[in-house]
Amino acid sequence: MKDDTNAGEPSGPLRGIKVLDASTILAGPLTAQILGDFGAEVIKIEHPQKLDGMRGHGLDKEGVPLWWTMVSRNKQTITLNLGTADGQAIFRELAAEADVVIENFRPGTFERWGLSYAELSSTNPGLIMLRVTGFGQQGPYAKRPAFGTLVESMSGFAYLTGQPDGPPTLPAFGLADSIAGIAGSSAISMALLDRERNGGTGQTIDLDLLTPIMTAVGPGVIYADQLGIDQERTGNRSQNNAPRNLYRTKDDHWVAISTSAQAIAERVMRIVGHPEVLDEKWFATGRERAQHADLLDRYVGDWIAERTRDEVTSVFEEAGAAVAPVYRPSDLLTDPQVVETDMITTVEDDELGPVRMQNVMWRMGHSPGSIRHTGRPAGADTDKVLTSLGRSTEDIDSLRLRGVI
Repeated sequence: MKDDTNAGEPSGPLRGIKVLDASTILAGPLTAQILGDFGAEVIKIEHPQKLDGMRGHGLDKEGVPLWWTMVSRNKQTITLNLGTADGQAIFRELAAEADVVIENFRPGTFERWGLSYAELSSTNPGLIMLRVTGFGQQGPYAKRPAFGTLVESMSGFAYLTGQPDGPPTLPAFGLADSIAGIAGSSAISMALLDRERNGGTGQTIDLDLLTPIMTAVGPGVIYADQLGIDQERTGNRSQNNAPRNLYRTKDDHWVAISTSAQAIAERVMRIVGHPEVLDEKWFATGRERAQHADLLDRYVGDWIAERTRDEVTSVFEEAGAAVAPVYRPSDLLTDPQVVETDMITTVEDDELGPVRMQNVMWRMGHSPGSIRHTGRPAGADTDKVLTSLGRSTEDIDSLRLRGVI
């Protein structure tokens, strides 16, 4: 893995695949990032005056947007006004040579611009178009403006998150968008495989933000359908097993414990000095243990409160019981597992120098991905990309003067 990271040429299973990323915050760009990490040639398209809002999200260092630096890695960046006839013509030229187009405009926008799938695929039948929206291309909510926050609320996630006596809770990060971005990369990979098998014909992919996170939330829908009940907030506890919670250590850290497996639950109770509960009839299943969470949490919490975080993790690891510290992001930078496996890697940035960021998402033995460069300044590759289409310097200058690029 380390040998391939930062390599100058694309590597990975998607080498040779061309992607046009015409999307903005966050699901579409993350999809394109993952494809680029595994070898795809990605061209990121931004409006010349209204750049991707990701450039203004999160913190910056001396004017360099840090989140953008990560999520736009491995992408060429060009500016192109798709609302103009010339911009649309250039996009059609790019799409004629592309394998994938990613867009997240409101339904009907690409059609209004003459960039519908029917139009683009008429000259490129193998084209795959991923269309990312809040609620999908059809239905009564199709044209509603939507952000991850809204579908985090609608999916059941917010309702289930938080303390039982507290309000629903939203995540402090782009959870719905991130799940959808990962799903988008999977969908495109499936469509590429299908294209190979069906004689080279592409297709559209209608990806809404709601479905992936609704799936990740779990069995609530089938519970409501079959049992007529709604899951309720349980805080850090689980309805499926106990002890399962966060516990404060003697040195004022927190650790997480889960006992999804029966053997782990038994080990934990032996560790904390209460093996007698193993003989209780209710201890035999996770669901019944969860009904006695007050007792089990008290036993575990009292034991942990008398020990430091290092003492707790050492004893649990030696006994083969599951435990993990509650980390701040900075703790990940020095964690031995993260460091040894290069989960966070160092990449050279033209403006920031060496920066550390999350590595590619999975380690493939035969065709590993790589991070070749970080997110680039707006329009850094516009001239290069347009020149590759046969545009002259004079033509490019004219397009720039007219605000097309």
